[in-house]
Amino acid sequence: MRSSSLLLLSFLVGVCDGQGASDFRICAFNLHHFGDSKAKKSDVMLTLAKIITRCDVCLLQEVRDSKGKALQQLLDRLHSYDTGHVYKAVASERLGRSETYREQYVFVYRTDTVTVTGQYQYPDDRPGDVDAFAREPFVVRFRAPMTAVKEFVLIPQHTTPVNTTKELDALYDVLDQVKKMWKTEDVMLLGDFNADCGYLAKKNRKNVRLFTDKNLIWLIDENADTTVRLTTSCTYDRIIVHKGSFASTVVPSSAKPFNFQMEYRLTEEQALEVSDHYPVEVLLKGHRSTSFRNGGTSLALTGTKGTAHQTIFNLKIFALFALSHLVFQMLTW
Repeated sequence: MRSSSLLLLSFLVGVCDGQGASDFRICAFNLHHFGDSKAKKSDVMLTLAKIITRCDVCLLQEVRDSKGKALQQLLDRLHSYDTGHVYKAVASERLGRSETYREQYVFVYRTDTVTVTGQYQYPDDRPGDVDAFAREPFVVRFRAPMTAVKEFVLIPQHTTPVNTTKELDALYDVLDQVKKMWKTEDVMLLGDFNADCGYLAKKNRKNVRLFTDKNLIWLIDENADTTVRLTTSCTYDRIIVHKGSFASTVVPSSAKPFNFQMEYRLTEEQALEVSDHYPVEVLLKGHRSTSFRNGGTSLALTGTKGTAHQTIFNLKIFALFALSHLVFQMLTW
């Protein structure tokens, strides 16, 4: 009796906590010089695992894995921390103008919720604007059947601080090319744009087409601080989507930085060991079929959107009532 009651209690907790369970999280995180030395710090790797496994897709920037070992160590750490999912990564070549300093864009993703259907390394050879980027975008197309959008494209960019305005404007050409190449407007631009404070003066925004094109939406609030240091307050890291069908699949007010320092109760020094940036994230609405999972068991609710939401609401009310009754009984044993 006791074991069966505990099983029921576990299920009911899962139902009560099921709000947003079908939402799909996309993240972008500047890891700040991620390579061999950082991969050797077990406490840092644990925090990275906690952060990254929150996401269905996570763009990693400033990956400086010259020996090709740190990324695999990170994936191993993700799997040891989160045994419920399988994670894979798709990475760009090592990018940069200097032989001594190069970075990779890396997309880490959950294989049970999303698959890679295409990738494209922007050649940065546009006539009249050759070599516009220090780290040219590595564009990836994903299929996520349990989201409302089903398939979308992510364009990452980590701008160089000394040339932020020019690189952000050139990113508009990448967007235009990708939309034509893959015949879609379901495109998201994301990453450390250095799009604030001394790197992008507000007076220069009129020179950036990503700002002036009214069909684009900048999702991260202008007053959000995406930096860890207490001495800075800048919205460097951004997420941009196209208006229309894709924007309508974004969960309202879900785009924000994730303050891992506060979430995991770290000191500023401990947080800076992880990164000097907070990741930014956004949720996409799930498919109108919603599942509540408890271990390997799922209860699916299908039908019209309104009917599904009403059914979910009714289930939660029932679960809360049953949960309170069950807890009372367990306390009186």
